Amino acid sequence: MFENPYSLDVQDRLILVVEDEYDIGDIIEHHLQREGMRVIRAMNGKQAIEINATQSIDLILLDIKLPELNGWEVLKRIRQSNQRTPVIMLTALDQDVDKVTALRMGADDFVIKPFNPNEVVARVHAVLRRTNQSTQIPNKNLKYKNIEIDTDVHSVYIHQLNKKTLLNLTLTEYKILVLMIDYPYKVFTRSELMNHCLPDGNALERTVDSHVSKLRKKLEEKMDCQMLINIRGVGYRLDQINEK
Repeated sequence: MFENPYSLDVQDRLILVVEDEYDIGDIIEHHLQREGMRVIRAMNGKQAIEINATQSIDLILLDIKLPELNGWEVLKRIRQSNQRTPVIMLTALDQDVDKVTALRMGADDFVIKPFNPNEVVARVHAVLRRTNQSTQIPNKNLKYKNIEIDTDVHSVYIHQLNKKTLLNLTLTEYKILVLMIDYPYKVFTRSELMNHCLPDGNALERTVDSHVSKLRKKLEEKMDCQMLINIRGVGYRLDQINEK
């Protein structure tokens, strides 16, 4: 028999499945449990937020069309509470605008309905693997200008006027910043960013652009300078080179 190549990565991981359609939820639960994962179910947005606040959830599969609170609102509240729990959105809306919206709001991936359950499992594996890789970064504080990254607790801070403010980032945004901060003037191509920060997904260049745009907005809201400079036709660098 062949050993499951993913078993060590996902064994006993707790997945919150937020889906109000029983049949779909049952199918997802069955396939995840078959891979050794534990599953907890929520039937509406309000219940999802309550469960996520009281349980140590490793990943959330979140439907968009939910009673009480829709998936967009649930995702928004999770990110506003500074939780970087990975979130995969489930949507019947196969439109680029909805995919980009999900990424801009902090989703880590998305699956279009109707879906193959094996695709859902594969994407769960991929996102959990990225999460696991990020926790294996050597523990040290990375600093550039007034940005500080504490890799021990995976947190990013902005220093302003003797005040240290926590920056709320998604996992992908965090990985982009960790990659770029040691080389602030290096131009990273979109391919480099995809390979490092989205290695297992079917990411497109506009997916990277969406993550970078969201990260840039968060940084510039707290800083007095422009960050994540777009080098047209190539990629991005963290900071502008000062030309004398």
